[in-house]
Amino acid sequence: MGPLDGIRILDLTTVVLGPFATQLLGDLGADVIKVEPPEGDNIRQLAPMHHSGMGAMFLHMNRNKRSIVLDLKQAGGRTALLRLARNADVLVYNTRPQAMQRLKLGYADVRAMNPSIIYAGAVGYDQSGPYAGRPAYDDLIQGAVGIPWLMMKNGAEAPRYVPATLCDRIVGQALANAILAALVQRGRSGTGQSVEVPMFETMAQFILGDHLSGRTFDPPLGESGYARVLAKHRAPYQTKDGYICVLVYNDKQWRNFLAKIGKSELPTNDPRFGTLADRAKHIDDVYAFVADELRTRTTEEWERLFTEGDIPWTRMNSIDDLIDDPHLSLTGFLQSLDHPSEGSMCTPRVPTRWSETQPVLRHHAPRYGQHSAELLREVGYTDEEIAQLVREGVTRLDS
Repeated sequence: MGPLDGIRILDLTTVVLGPFATQLLGDLGADVIKVEPPEGDNIRQLAPMHHSGMGAMFLHMNRNKRSIVLDLKQAGGRTALLRLARNADVLVYNTRPQAMQRLKLGYADVRAMNPSIIYAGAVGYDQSGPYAGRPAYDDLIQGAVGIPWLMMKNGAEAPRYVPATLCDRIVGQALANAILAALVQRGRSGTGQSVEVPMFETMAQFILGDHLSGRTFDPPLGESGYARVLAKHRAPYQTKDGYICVLVYNDKQWRNFLAKIGKSELPTNDPRFGTLADRAKHIDDVYAFVADELRTRTTEEWERLFTEGDIPWTRMNSIDDLIDDPHLSLTGFLQSLDHPSEGSMCTPRVPTRWSETQPVLRHHAPRYGQHSAELLREVGYTDEEIAQLVREGVTRLDS
């Protein structure tokens, strides 16, 4: 059933960051209870979709979860959540901590019900700083950590966001990692704790690991910015008839590359190409040299030469190419599944391989409120009490 079988997670998150993190944990076997507000998770409504509330992005971030609807602004909803928390290992949220406090669902409130719980929050910014109350979304954090500036520095005509929910997914993985570490610590000490994972600081660490560069030192030993990844020719290389991705990196690969193009003497005649350190100092010239050479032959010719020379390369895929990639097909990465309400669909499997506890699909992405009655019964509500919660608008049952 997966390595996290037996771990129960209350998932109060919405949109991308939090649901991606909790799906990672659900894929590993945790029982993830998706607690949705009366209006549902916003991302349910992002097209394309067959049925309202079951958009494609929602389907790919909410498998291996059960859905319950609770209006946490009502006393009955708060009471139900705390009853669920009594038997939970983790509560995860991605609203601002101040909002959790207003709902009387802050760490102290939840800990009073379950002292061993891990109370994990994805927040925009470290709560000890002046940005603590600011809203945070993927685009905003990309801008705050300099990604659009780096895109322009690297040759884009204007600042651009990376065309993927990059920050949400990177910080989502950091959130899942933090939860796992807290569970390990609780296993040793028996003590729960509150954990906050800030988007801004997590992504700042990610970006500055490359780009602190000369400003690592005091006084600085040069400017910020990792020269190799900022080189203007660092891009898929144009060939005679298309593009190819290649990285001629270490000395052996350079010797092989130069031999293939008939220029083995180049490192002797031109000190810029002598060693890895030499090439790093003249990275723009090095990339420009490779770019000029690759325009002289077809993509197929380069594929053959790079394979013969043991030089790392790959094709430049479109998204459709990626979906149809023969490697992914042969490894069974993309699976064709029949969703109970959405019909046949394509979805990525868990990418990791386990010798003993291989994660499997246990639950399709749930319909809105699909498991409300089931989960309330598990914590002692009678059918009459559940019906009353429905009448009061505290919960909703899948229709």
